[in-house]
Amino acid sequence: MIKLPSLSWRFIPVWQRNYLVWKKLAIPSILGNLADPMLYMLGLGFGLGSLLPDIDGMSYLSFLAAGTVAYSTMNAATFEVLYSSFSRMHVQRTWDAILNTPMTLDDVMLGELIWAVSKSLLSGLAILAVIWGLGLYGNFWLTFAIIPVVALVGFCFGGMGLVMNAVSPSYDFFLYYFTLVITPMVLLCGVFFPVSQLPPLLQAVSAWLPLTHAIDLARPLVIGRIPGQIVLHASALLIYGLIGYVIALELTRRRLLK
Repeated sequence: MIKLPSLSWRFIPVWQRNYLVWKKLAIPSILGNLADPMLYMLGLGFGLGSLLPDIDGMSYLSFLAAGTVAYSTMNAATFEVLYSSFSRMHVQRTWDAILNTPMTLDDVMLGELIWAVSKSLLSGLAILAVIWGLGLYGNFWLTFAIIPVVALVGFCFGGMGLVMNAVSPSYDFFLYYFTLVITPMVLLCGVFFPVSQLPPLLQAVSAWLPLTHAIDLARPLVIGRIPGQIVLHASALLIYGLIGYVIALELTRRRLLK
């Protein structure tokens, strides 16, 4: 039987510890997280975009930029809860040291999740700054609504990634997650082309994937429109993240505290 999390404000020192460590290498970390999505957005946006017509009334660069906000956020949260959290849990044994204090595993993992949200928020904001700088938005003030969307996307994929962190025996195991989960979502959820171009079966699959909900919230805001079905998309992201966190906590509890 899965035990529900016992949440408290004691997760804050865990978040602070991760922040202090990250701050020492902040610039390389930021550049590393941004290089991939920036190259995709600018390379494909200007290169391929010059050959393509407008999509739903927006240039391909604007279309791609909106998808890249969600894509970059997803990647940042996923990498943080996989490689960094796994290092702290399994390699460096940082979690073991923390658990010898009056902290619980619930506090540690909540701190890891909120830290992943913080890192992903930074990545999403960087892409948003590029959108502002290139004038790819439809309504400048409406784009500020992307910020809570980015935080919600980070929470969703942070919670999901923690499940993989809980069961992975080594870093190599993460390749399965990227190959079987992350990459298919990038290709099926409308980052590079409209979901409507997919066969009906794949469109049905895409509708259930969390990255689709993220893009369906972010893209309208970039082009100056209010997203449709806001409650549905936001609830889906929240549910994915919550379920992921609860399952990950139970699996990690069995791994570390058995």
